[in-house]
Formats: sequence, structure tokens, C-alpha cells
Amino acid sequence: MRIAGVVRTVVAVAASGVLLTSCASGDDASGKGDAGHGKRTGQGSGQGAGAVDLQRIPDVGDRLLSKIPENSRQVVAVYGDGEDSAKSTVVLYTKSGEKDTTWTKARSWPAHNGKKGWTTDHRENDKRSPVGVFTLTDAGGVLADPGAKFAYTKSASMQAPNYWPKTHWHDFDYVIAIDYNRAKGTPPNDPTRPQGQSKGGSIWLHMDHGSGTSGCVSLSKPGMESLLRTLDPQQHPVVVMGDRANLRA
Repeated sequence: MRIAGVVRTVVAVAASGVLLTSCASGDDASGKGDAGHGKRTGQGSGQGAGAVDLQRIPDVGDRLLSKIPENSRQVVAVYGDGEDSAKSTVVLYTKSGEKDTTWTKARSWPAHNGKKGWTTDHRENDKRSPVGVFTLTDAGGVLADPGAKFAYTKSASMQAPNYWPKTHWHDFDYVIAIDYNRAKGTPPNDPTRPQGQSKGGSIWLHMDHGSGTSGCVSLSKPGMESLLRTLDPQQHPVVVMGDRANLRA
């Protein structure tokens, strides 16, 4: 039995090296076109939110809302700027208890997604992030557990390759696995692909390097620390992610 917060050891260094490239390969070092991303109006670094009760997750249509489990009381919403854009915003919504019917916007952070944008039919190496609702169950990284409520795997095997640009070397210091085409209850870099290799995998929330990823969602170190310390398996957290048009559909 796995206990949330326990540090697990991973030795599959060779396998994880392959998987990391499917998440955030180091071929986008310049970050051109993303200048000023953190300066958009109202989007500070780890911006707090007013205590506004919401009847539903904003700007998410019935199709995706229906896929959020009824017992979920924590939702990480990733709002992509556009279908072909690498810029997005991460917002954390919470409910205070099982009987609470309203959502509270807790925090928000500027973020990045796949460098080519979003897709409803993600494929290996398409450089787009998958649109959908996915559970969040496992975490890890190169750094020690910062106080995560998820089971946390600290492992040097998640270190980004040193031949990647320096801007990318800390991408995987903290990681939260998005349960897209992966086996739940395993370290983020476990190679299992239940839907097959062609559907891709290793889609994570991880630390930002200032430009688009190869399919993951990235945000600041303080943002990752906040999510790791806040998201709780007992609250059944999920991520709802996509470009704004697909989210509203």
C-alpha cells in the first residue's frame, strides 16, 4: 500500500530518459514569442483570488463539466490562450466540503502548454497538449518532497538531460503526473502506456522554462510548490485543460 507523501525510489534511469523527451524536449530554448507572458493584465505570479463563490467552473462547457467526478473538490483549470498558442493560465478552484455546491477561485498563475497548442486527439511527439479532464494522483521530481499530499517520488532519474538548454535543466525539479495514458499509482516517469505508445504519455504539470513544452503544462516553482502542498488525494483532484474554445464546447 502506498501512503501519500512517502518518498519512493526509482532506478529506471534509462527508461525515464526516453519519457522525459515526450514531455518537454529541449529544442525550444529561445522562448521567442513568449516575451511578456507573465505581464498579462490580472495574471501575477501566484495571484491570490477574491472569495467569490461560483456555481460552476468558469468558461468550461457542459461536455467537460460532466466529466468532473461528483466527489472532486479540487479542480486545476488550464485555460489555453488559443488552439495553436503555447500560452495559458492555470487556476485552482476548490470546494470547502462534501456538501458544498459552490467553487472558490483560490489561486492563478501564468503558464505554458504544448508549443504547438492543443489537440483533442493527442499523438506521440505532436507537440500539442491533450484537451480533457484527467485525474491527478502521483507526484515527484528531482528535488525533495516539499510537503506534497500526493505520494511523491524523489529521483535523479527525472533530471532533464544536460544536453538540453540550461533554461530547461530544472523543468522536472517538481512534477505532478496528469493521468493521461498512464498507470495510476506509479511514479510520474513509469513507462506504462495503457492506450498504446502512439497516444503519447508523460503529460505532466512541471516547472516552467519560459516557453512552450512538448505537451505538458508548466508554471513557476512557487506555483508548483503551492499545488503540491494543496492538492489532496482525499479531495479527488482533477485537471480540466484545453484552449478556451475547446473548453467552452
